[in-house]
Amino acid sequence: MEHLNQWQPGANMTALRQRSRVLSQLRDFFQQRQVMEVDLPLLSRATVTDLNIDSIEARNEEVGAYLQTSPEYFMKRLLASGSGDIYSLGKAFRDAESGRRHNPEFTLLEWYRCGWDEHQLMDEVVELIATLVPEIAVRRCSYAELFIQHLEVDPHLVDLTNLQSLAVAASSEAWADETRANCLDLLFSVLIEPQLDDGLVLVYDYPACQAALAKCAEDSQGRQVSRRFEGFLNRVELANGYCELTDVAEQESRFTEDQRLRKLSGKAAVAADQRLLAAMESGLPECAGVAMGVDRLLMQLQGADSIDQVMAFSWKRC
Repeated sequence: MEHLNQWQPGANMTALRQRSRVLSQLRDFFQQRQVMEVDLPLLSRATVTDLNIDSIEARNEEVGAYLQTSPEYFMKRLLASGSGDIYSLGKAFRDAESGRRHNPEFTLLEWYRCGWDEHQLMDEVVELIATLVPEIAVRRCSYAELFIQHLEVDPHLVDLTNLQSLAVAASSEAWADETRANCLDLLFSVLIEPQLDDGLVLVYDYPACQAALAKCAEDSQGRQVSRRFEGFLNRVELANGYCELTDVAEQESRFTEDQRLRKLSGKAAVAADQRLLAAMESGLPECAGVAMGVDRLLMQLQGADSIDQVMAFSWKRC
């Protein structure tokens, strides 16, 4: 049987040794900057409400639980407790994510800097990648710049009907009734991402409809944007960062909107994390945070075609 031939690791020993070195380098990077490593639960009673993220469900003592999709909520509870700058390097889980660049269990590096904004955090992302890839080319640009350059539309101002028409042309008629956020995401991933420059590209000022847990603000041209950025290494999405939302009322409103969208999409209801909201109510400090996929980083460092080649045992080998 085929699965019995998959007892060996997907990564060879050279790749696994490099993985070990990179994990040590990441920890050294933060130790040198006096950022504290935190060890957080993988199992929780609560999870994210995001429509586009599916959690793996579990049970403990007959209580419903979830494997965590990231350590974000626990880290924000620590920040609200006065932890100061922190990072986590460990496992995260997402359901129905298997493929060349996806595995349901993956290694995530996430860190938060108190008193920083998203641009200061982008600087640190560049510093971190440069420790692993010296003299790497770096480009920074806004989300709008890329849409205007490649599609000749302003993503913040274009109306939904035109966006849906562009999405249909890029994919299929199924996109004729899609949301603004989903249409923008499709157009970026299909028409823009493959044309990004070599090296590290940092894209900032995402549309307000894609704010997730980031603050919103007006940009220099008076457009409403989310203070969010993403990092792409050789056209592969690597990191997602925010100038973090600290307004508990706004956060609760976003959770409610997530729940409405989940219901419309026929997805299982997910309750808002009340402990996170309580932490924010007590006072989440002004901060910026970013999550980086370590397995994808290793794929780029090793020139691997599949995530299976950079981890010991991907899901198909478990």
